[in-house]
Amino acid sequence: MNLVQSVDWVTIAPPTLVAVTAVAVLVADLFLPAARKGWLGALTVGGLVLASLALLPLRAGERTSFCAPDGGPCAYAADTFALWIQLLVLAGALLTALLAQPLDKDLPAGEFWFLLLASASGAALLPAARDMATLIIALELTTLPAYALVGLRRGSRRGPESALKFFLTSVTATAIALLGVSFVYAAAGSLHFEAIAAALPSADPQLATLAKTGVALTLVGFAFKTAAVPFHFWVPDTYTGAPLPVAAYLSVVSKTAGLAGLILVTTVAFPGFGDLWGPVLAVLAALTMTAGNVAALRTDPAAPGGTIRLLAWSSVGQAGYLLVPLAAAAYVGPSAVGASVAYALMYAAVNLGAFAVAAHVARRAPEHRLDDYRGLYRRHPGAALALGFFLLCLAGLPPGVIGLFAKVAVFSTAVDAGLGVLAVIMALNVVIALYYYLRWTALLFEKAPAAPDAERAAVALPVRSALTLAAAAGAVLSVLPQLILTLTSGELL
Repeated sequence: MNLVQSVDWVTIAPPTLVAVTAVAVLVADLFLPAARKGWLGALTVGGLVLASLALLPLRAGERTSFCAPDGGPCAYAADTFALWIQLLVLAGALLTALLAQPLDKDLPAGEFWFLLLASASGAALLPAARDMATLIIALELTTLPAYALVGLRRGSRRGPESALKFFLTSVTATAIALLGVSFVYAAAGSLHFEAIAAALPSADPQLATLAKTGVALTLVGFAFKTAAVPFHFWVPDTYTGAPLPVAAYLSVVSKTAGLAGLILVTTVAFPGFGDLWGPVLAVLAALTMTAGNVAALRTDPAAPGGTIRLLAWSSVGQAGYLLVPLAAAAYVGPSAVGASVAYALMYAAVNLGAFAVAAHVARRAPEHRLDDYRGLYRRHPGAALALGFFLLCLAGLPPGVIGLFAKVAVFSTAVDAGLGVLAVIMALNVVIALYYYLRWTALLFEKAPAAPDAERAAVALPVRSALTLAAAAGAVLSVLPQLILTLTSGELL
């Protein structure tokens, strides 16, 4: 019997190119002298650009790879959903690479760029996975390098502690998820999503409890990646202890990978158990957005690390919004997940833009206090206007039209699914979030003493590039809101 799987190299090119670039960086680091380590960053950016361009031949969204012979199931599918998530992940990793240049002298160049690319390759692989083995491998490939990235800075006191918290929480969640996958395999007899979806609801009645337990436990690992309550406690300490570009990466790329995994296991592998995971995700969404926004509201503007802590809690609140369409999918079908993908696109662009401005301000004020942004418009009008635009997008206010459209799309899925209570909770959280986003925006334009020339530092070219790309993406999305409608009106899976 032929058991050799077919491989389509064009289909798997995006994650493969990122992985090959990671190996190239690791090898090049051995031979480049210290004075030329900056070339590793350029190589990283080039590899991510090539991987992004490799998505173009796949835009039809109908290609598969690693398929069993005789029309058997496939382990990798480059469908529309996978391509959108891969585009988001690769663009997020590219902006992170730009934010990190020039690399902090306390960060070892070879190790940093290799770990970033290794994690990005896992994040690009994850949305295309169509069996549990590939999904878990991609999840861990995304996460394991991130532990090291958090604690990589030499001489940092908070970095190792933050990395340890991240590691312990993640390992626990992954162990629980693996236990759930083993239960699912025992009940369904397969690891492929299509086979699980067909076999699990009709499994032996004696295995019904085992199957439901497996479904619930499998969700735990992905709930951690999205920073859903109660798996969110690692977020503020990890973000503040990590190098700034790494915090930006975790807030967007790692979160998007977790969201993609959660979408796949719920709507593709476990569609017959919507009565189980639907209410659970609805409760998680409500708790997550409330916990994140209330904690962000209490951030002390004068406290060291306040900027990163506020962005961390904001990301927790935003994760709650991302979970709303997933909960709705249990009642109205997988078409609802388009709203999550659309919201993730908006969030990725503007959140990375906010981190880009934070990277610029940190050159003058490395303590990351919110008060450091007071009067930023006088010192650097361009950065202040960009940050104001990003914050208004996150708040869902004009001129950040894309944020408003994304929130309306998410809100509509809850209403259409009959989740009225969740819709009301979301509306209240949007109002709560308005306060801290507008408070930060107001600081930018407050009167402040004129800054000396030394404080009017120009934005570094790579950071300026990341800021420009993020602002352009937010602006384009704001003037082309039909993208949100396109994603929310069609079947991605």
